[in-house]
Amino acid sequence: MMYSSRRKPVLYFKEERRLLSGRCTVYKLFGLCMLLLLASLLWLQLSCSADLSSPPHRDRAAPREQAAPQPCPPDPQAEEDPSWGPHKLALVVPFRERFEELLVFVPFMHAFLNKKKIRHKILIINQVDHYRFNRASLINVGYLESGNDTDYLAMHDVDLLPLNDALDYGFPEDGPFHVASPELHPLYHYKTYVGGILLLTKKHYHMCNGMSNRFWGWGREDDEFYRRLRKAELQLYRPSGITTGYKTFLHLHDPAWRKRDQKRVASQKQEQFKVDPEGGLTNLRYAVESRQELSISGAPCTVISTKLECDQNQTPWCLLG
Repeated sequence: MMYSSRRKPVLYFKEERRLLSGRCTVYKLFGLCMLLLLASLLWLQLSCSADLSSPPHRDRAAPREQAAPQPCPPDPQAEEDPSWGPHKLALVVPFRERFEELLVFVPFMHAFLNKKKIRHKILIINQVDHYRFNRASLINVGYLESGNDTDYLAMHDVDLLPLNDALDYGFPEDGPFHVASPELHPLYHYKTYVGGILLLTKKHYHMCNGMSNRFWGWGREDDEFYRRLRKAELQLYRPSGITTGYKTFLHLHDPAWRKRDQKRVASQKQEQFKVDPEGGLTNLRYAVESRQELSISGAPCTVISTKLECDQNQTPWCLLG
């Protein structure tokens, strides 16, 4: 009878079981045991002879040193390739205690931008003081700490990942480019929304004096920045031709696990709707506690741990209670 190769292992085990079937006599079992014993003694004799014939360990040649691990291949964006273009993006991520999202975000965005041949560096602006979270101030810090090797920035939430390769992260020469537009963002659909992911040149960001530092807690800083864009007479652009709708982005935030700080303290309810005509880059106060270069699953990023300062006479709502 012929069997397919997939069944050969099963046939092999069946043949082994036949050797120890009930038809074996006591004498056959005794003979088999003696053969195994003699084979073991012979193997032991040969092993000892080989050890005695070999020179002592100290006379042997020194073991070859273990080869040093090869360095990782160079990042494609660091190579001189004109197809990557002359511009470099500072991907600024305001951050506090969102490590689960960060472990996903950095490798994903690094691969996404490399695929699109966007020169970039990822800056995680980590707030380490005891004040309430201030997204706008952290983005201001990212702008100031991004270095002279970048010429435009992305204000990018850590919990928002682009799923459509057609999304443009290139240099926004004509004006600010809102990647996470209301027609595409999974949550926010009002016309003046400019949050989530916004690209703009450093020149245009400076023209707006950055973002207001008065927004402690969650929300409203993007709406105030929209007014700054209008005041600076900058034309806002949004994606066109994207057909994936509200499935264009993956939103990693779990509201049941991470509650947003939406409390409004003291006069914050009234102040949150006002325009801040003077605040921004010019009155930002902060200190960099540390600057660490990290690699997450092979993707490089820089974590800038930052302590913001708060003038409690101006914004007493920077503290809760």
